Amino acid sequence: MSAPASPFDWAPKLVSSFIDGAFVGEVGGYRIPTFYPGDGRIISELQEADALEVDRAVRSARRAFNDPAWRDMAVEARQSILYRIAETIEANALELATLETLNAGIVRRDVLGRQVLRAAYNFRFFAEAISQQPGQVWQQNKDYLTFVTRHPVGVAALIAPWNSPLALASMKVASAIAFGNTCVLKPSEQTPLSLARLVELINDITPPGVVNLVNGRGGVTGAALTEHPDIDLIAFTGGTETGRQIMQTAGRRLKPAAVELGGKSANIIFADADQERALDGALISIFSNNGQQCLAGSRILVEDSIFDDFVGRFVERAQKIRVGDPLDDATEIGPIASARHREHILSYVGVAQSQGASLLTGGHALDRPGYFVEPTAVLAPSNSDRVCQEEIFGPFAAFVKFRDMEDAIRMANESQFGLVGYCWTQNLDKALRVSQGVRTGLMWVNTPMVRELRAPFGGVKDSGLGRDGAAASMAFFTEEKTTTIPIADTTLRKFGV
Repeated sequence: MSAPASPFDWAPKLVSSFIDGAFVGEVGGYRIPTFYPGDGRIISELQEADALEVDRAVRSARRAFNDPAWRDMAVEARQSILYRIAETIEANALELATLETLNAGIVRRDVLGRQVLRAAYNFRFFAEAISQQPGQVWQQNKDYLTFVTRHPVGVAALIAPWNSPLALASMKVASAIAFGNTCVLKPSEQTPLSLARLVELINDITPPGVVNLVNGRGGVTGAALTEHPDIDLIAFTGGTETGRQIMQTAGRRLKPAAVELGGKSANIIFADADQERALDGALISIFSNNGQQCLAGSRILVEDSIFDDFVGRFVERAQKIRVGDPLDDATEIGPIASARHREHILSYVGVAQSQGASLLTGGHALDRPGYFVEPTAVLAPSNSDRVCQEEIFGPFAAFVKFRDMEDAIRMANESQFGLVGYCWTQNLDKALRVSQGVRTGLMWVNTPMVRELRAPFGGVKDSGLGRDGAAASMAFFTEEKTTTIPIADTTLRKFGV
């Protein structure tokens, strides 16, 4: 498709559910406006799916799963489908990236260069992964042959967040269908546009009902989806409180659930680090994706001997960051995703100052249309302050000073969260000790945000349960079956003789 005269022409006037291979027609019901964060205008409307519509989507997914043509499809045929989806995403990259920018406010250059590429790679990766999974055979008992096979679980409820819809939702969809499941995807009601188009593109390749879409608020559409008795498993990325509710629902129904939740990651910078690289990494980890990411290195712990110099250089760079139109390639940080979330972020300036923090830079909304805030950093007196313990989820860094390695590890672990961590040092022994001492699901040493899909990814504590990755996703989206066959003449007991 050629680009329209205006990027806004790509946004549909109405977004509805996509069930059994087609968009649901315009019907009555609750409508939710969709805003462009760059200037606050309404660019689309969302037609909320109620419980009956969710039931239609789940039943469609169940019919598709029950069809042996999909459930028992040969690996090579499924690989071909996944590769075609990846190629289709790449062929429609500009449209998908533009829709994501219009909805989430992420700089389009970054969506094109990272999120869309990642979305395509997710499908390509799982196409390769499903052809490399080993089997298990047990022969220790010489009279029997025992082997293990894996089978798709069934219908998956996939719930995606608003901060990076394409990259995160595509990971869930790709891993679910790669192993033979079908799914119902629910995006955030804030950001339905890119995922509605993605599901439409996927359905040009997959059989109807394999990938369905429902839209609406968590308390309405999301609740109907997770409570549905014919859902077999749930994968969720989002806030910790919602994750708790989903786990309670899954527990009541004895359904497997994987939840990737919040973070307040410590970024530990030692005096012996490559200071220029550490500075670049600190800026990337808190300000990329407009600061709205669970992986953000939002607690920056700096060794006392370099503290003043490092913080001064950070502030100097932060004040030069170009905040503006997310459709402009020169922009480094775009708008916050919603007016409500912008106010949430800015409220922490007062929270920090009330506990004795010093505002180092930023802390204000930009005087222009849209939901823009200045890149912000504060100097916190204590790691126990709210600004160091609560997830702000924006371009807002808190600096804290530490004395030595033990002090840094202790402070990093003084958090309810445990998703990722960062460590900057040239000392290998120190890097290993910090990596093993900090309680997180993942640790990056001397680099920011490298995602290796072959390795497990997920959090501990209030950052979630479960993992993504090649083996981890296979374990979640398949069930093991053990089969035992005698290979020798074995004597059986004879009852009633």
